[in-house]
Amino acid sequence: MYNVLTLNKIAKVGTSRLGDNYNYGEDVQNPDAVLVRSAAMHDMEFADNLLAIARAGAGTNNIPKDKCTDRGIVVFNTPGANANAVKELVIAGLLLSSRKITEGIDWAKTLKGNGDAVGKMVEKGKSQFVGPELKGKTLGVIGLGAIGILVANCAVSLGMKVMGFDPFMSVDNALHLNPAVELMKSNEDVMTGCDYLTIHVPLTPDTKNLVNAEMIAKMKNGVRILNFSRDGLVNSAAILDALKSGKVAKYVTDFGTDDILGEENVICMPHLGASTPESEENCAVMACDQIKDFLENGNIINSVNYPALSMAKSGDIRFCVMHKNIPELLKKILSEVKGNVENMLSKSRGDYAYTIIDVTGADASNAESISSVEGIIRVRAI
Repeated sequence: MYNVLTLNKIAKVGTSRLGDNYNYGEDVQNPDAVLVRSAAMHDMEFADNLLAIARAGAGTNNIPKDKCTDRGIVVFNTPGANANAVKELVIAGLLLSSRKITEGIDWAKTLKGNGDAVGKMVEKGKSQFVGPELKGKTLGVIGLGAIGILVANCAVSLGMKVMGFDPFMSVDNALHLNPAVELMKSNEDVMTGCDYLTIHVPLTPDTKNLVNAEMIAKMKNGVRILNFSRDGLVNSAAILDALKSGKVAKYVTDFGTDDILGEENVICMPHLGASTPESEENCAVMACDQIKDFLENGNIINSVNYPALSMAKSGDIRFCVMHKNIPELLKKILSEVKGNVENMLSKSRGDYAYTIIDVTGADASNAESISSVEGIIRVRAI
C-alpha cells in the first residue's frame, strides 16, 4: 500500500487512477509521495520514506527542489496539461491590451439610469476606446514551450506576424511550431522588433527582470507587454515608468502585486491562467499517472530535478538508484549487484544521475550493499 498526501484539492479524475493499492488524502501520514498544486512546501519537513512530489501544474517554485534532489526525492510537474487554458487567456490578453475593452465596459456601466439617452451617449463617447486590430501586427514570443507554441500558432491564425526565441526548444516542439513563425537569435531580437510581447519562460536567476528599463528603452514606442508566466520576469518599477511616459501602451499580467494594482493602463488578473476545470483535470491525471509509474515501476517522466528514464521491467527484481554523477561510480554499483543483470539504463542530469537495474537471482536485501557505495543517495528495490 502506497501513501499519497494531497496538499491541495486534486481532481478526482486524477486520484481515481491510482487504484486500490493507494491510500491518498489530505490527512495521510508518512507519505511515499505528495500531490500539490500551489501549497508552499519550503518549510515542510520530509520523512525519510518520501520518494516523490508531483506538482499538478508547470511551475515548481513552491517546492524546495535542491533539498529534494540531495535527498533523492523526484519532483515532477505536468508540462502542457494546462497549456490550452493559458493560451486562451493570453489571446484574451492580446485583445484586452489593444481594444480598451475593460475601460469601455467600466464606462458603459456609468451610463445606467439615462434611459433612452443611453444609445446616443454610447455613440458619442465610444471614440475614446478606439484601439488597433491584431491582424498585421507583430507578436514577439519569448519561450516556445508547450504554451508559447500554442500562442504563437494561434497568433498566426489571427493574421499576426510572429517572431520567437527559445534557446532550449526541443525537436518535438519545433515540429509543432507553425513554419510562419520567424525564429530569432536572442531575446533582444524579439523584444526590439515586436508590437506585442508575451513571455512564457520559468522564473530563474537568469530570467528574473527579463523585461527591465534597459530592454524597454530598446523596444518600439507603444509596445504592449503580456506576462502570463511568472511574477518577477517583468520589473514592475520599469513598467510603471514606461507606462507613464507612453513608451509602453499597456501591460497585461496574471500576477498582481501591490505596486501595479489599479495603475492606469495596467490590466491585472488574479492568476486565472490554469483556472479551468479541463486544465485542473488534465494536470491531476498527468501528475497521478507519473507518481504511479514511478512508485510501481521506478520510471521517471517530466521530472524537474532528475533525468527522464523509463524501461520495461525484466528479471526478478528492479533496483532504482539515485546517485551522484561521478566517474566510475556506475562500475562500483554493478560490482555490488548480486545475480545476473538482465537490463540496465542510466542517465545523468548535471551533478546527479539515476540508474535502473533489472536483475535475476537477487532479492531486496541486495539494496543494502548497493547503498554502501560512496556517492549513492538512495536505492529502492521494486
